[in-house]
Amino acid sequence: LGSFEAWLLMRGMRTLDVRVRAQAKSAQIIAERLVSHPSVASVLYVGLETHPGHRMASLQMKGGFGAMLSLRMKSKEAAQLVASKTLVWRHATSFGGVDSLIEHRASIEGEGSPCPVDLLRLSVGLEDVDELHADLCAAFSHLPEGDA
Repeated sequence: LGSFEAWLLMRGMRTLDVRVRAQAKSAQIIAERLVSHPSVASVLYVGLETHPGHRMASLQMKGGFGAMLSLRMKSKEAAQLVASKTLVWRHATSFGGVDSLIEHRASIEGEGSPCPVDLLRLSVGLEDVDELHADLCAAFSHLPEGDA
């Protein structure tokens, strides 16, 4: 690394723990709120007690269960529509930053993708958790009755 890049890296590392904990806390809240949402078929998040890996994750993970979660929608079309209607969640593949991102991976990979066509991947950032939740709910409101 160059000296400026090294300085940026060191500066970011000073707050990494605080940022990761905040993002994990928000991801937990969002997962808990969406697990019973009628538009969502299922929530995949190791922080939920219903997740098959929760017990092991509880033993291994201290300070939260991470900022990544996935939603299984009721159809491919529902997943694509929700991803296209969010305003706060940015559409991107790069995960791990401070911005909340949403991705319909099957569309990106194309035909033959091993990713389920009804799956949305979310990376929770540092935005207000209520704003993030409201943005997803607003996107759900665009779903046709069978997917809502």
